[in-house]
Amino acid sequence: IKSSSLVMIETTSTSLKNDTIEASATPKNPQHPMEKNEINNNNDAAKPSTWTVKQTPQDSSFVPTLGVFLFLGWNGILVFLILYTSLVATKTQRSVIIGLSTLSLVLPRGFPGKLGFKAGNWFMFQSAKYFGLKTVLEDENAIGEIKDKAAIFACEPHDIIPYYAFAFNPILKRLPGHHGERNSVLVTSALFMLPFIRHVYTWVRANRVDKTTFLGNLKKGESFCFVPGGVQEVMFMEEADDNEVILYLQKRKGFVKLALETGSPIVPVYCFGVAGSYGHWIPKGDFFNKLGRAIGFLPLIFWGRFGIPYGIPKPCQLTVVFGAPIDVPLEGENVSKESVDKYHCQYLTEMEALFDRHKGDVGCGHMKLKIM
Repeated sequence: IKSSSLVMIETTSTSLKNDTIEASATPKNPQHPMEKNEINNNNDAAKPSTWTVKQTPQDSSFVPTLGVFLFLGWNGILVFLILYTSLVATKTQRSVIIGLSTLSLVLPRGFPGKLGFKAGNWFMFQSAKYFGLKTVLEDENAIGEIKDKAAIFACEPHDIIPYYAFAFNPILKRLPGHHGERNSVLVTSALFMLPFIRHVYTWVRANRVDKTTFLGNLKKGESFCFVPGGVQEVMFMEEADDNEVILYLQKRKGFVKLALETGSPIVPVYCFGVAGSYGHWIPKGDFFNKLGRAIGFLPLIFWGRFGIPYGIPKPCQLTVVFGAPIDVPLEGENVSKESVDKYHCQYLTEMEALFDRHKGDVGCGHMKLKIM
């Protein structure tokens, strides 16, 4: 799958490459226009001149919309199939739907192999267009210098669906070094128990967000992203006012402990634009909170583009910003509570600072971040 309109814009030169606009304050050698941006790293993350910016021009026409539908539209498809099978389907139709769903649950997640992963790559390219994906790396050099270990990209917010995690897919080449070549997204295990969805998420290189997978990736040196706020963060969305974003992170310390066990750096990541891409109704109460934690997702009603229930998101422009890595020591099995608290506090501080540095650039200067 090839793109045809990728433009690289720099302070002194312009060249064609894939489907993304790359911007850097440091010009490259004009004899080598296809080389990677060389960023002047002066450890001052607050200076835009040190940031690496890549953006895909937004296009929400039919083809990108189709790609996003095949990626994110399966929630609505499953709801429709359940209702149709229960209320309308003939005996033969019911047998076909149940049979195909059962077959999907029996087949390997990666079925049909290379063809499925090619389809997943196409979904990712179309998603980047649909959402006009923009990524900002405040310190690309520091991330690229993490060569012999994995990095934990701890992303926020969760929102209804943290679909912006597709920005980490290796096919989009938004991260330097091995982090951009071998990267996965860890999501709730419940998704891999649903017919059809389990295959799609495997094709786009997602995996279960359980301790075994988490620790296994760190020990293998394979970077990944996940959303520490989790399903509980969704419960707080109704409590936020129009000028506030609530993150549920105060008690989320488990990933910091695992980072210390393996000496893996933590990279704070925030996505602007995901809020508002879905309308929603969220049930309240301890019962639904406990149910959501038990099954891995919160039972709620949401609607997206064209007001379609459980449909695809509205084509909001997404800006994913990456802070500088937080280096943590290797403490092995003797991780102290003091260390966990220290680096967890640093992560929260960096996340809030990251939000404040970029909110004005995306028209959210009036917004405040509240960490609970």
